[in-house]
Amino acid sequence: MERLQQIIAAHASAEGPLLPILHDVQAEFGHVSEEAIRAIALALNLSRAEVHGVVSFYHDFHAEPDARPVLKLCRAEACQARGVEALAAGLPENPRVKVETVYCLGLCSVGPNAMVGSKVHARLDAAKLGALVEALA
Repeated sequence: MERLQQIIAAHASAEGPLLPILHDVQAEFGHVSEEAIRAIALALNLSRAEVHGVVSFYHDFHAEPDARPVLKLCRAEACQARGVEALAAGLPENPRVKVETVYCLGLCSVGPNAMVGSKVHARLDAAKLGALVEALA
C-alpha cells in the first residue's frame, strides 16, 4: 500500500494523472487491483466507476496478476501486408506465454513486429517468431 501511495503522489499534481498512475501501478504490481482502484479514485477525487472504466477499457491494464511473459504481436495494416496473419495462424500454442494483439509498434517498414517487455523484434518470420515464443517459455 505504501508503494501505491508513492506512485499516486508522484503523478497527482500533474495534468491528467490517471493514465500515468495506472501504467505505473500495472508495471509495479503486474495488475491494477480493486484496492488500487479505490485508492486512486480517492486521491484524484474520481468515482471508483470512473477509474474502473478506464482500467477495463484499455487492454494494457489487468485486474488479476499473470506471471506469464507477454509477447505483443503487431497486427496493424502494415504488418498484415507483410504476412503477420499467416504467422499468427501458424504460431504454436504455448500456455506458458501470453500472446496479445497490438496495433502498431511504430516500425511499419520492418514488420512483422512483436514486443517483449520494452524490446521490439522486427522482420519476423515463422522461425524467428517460434524461437521467440520458445525462449519466453
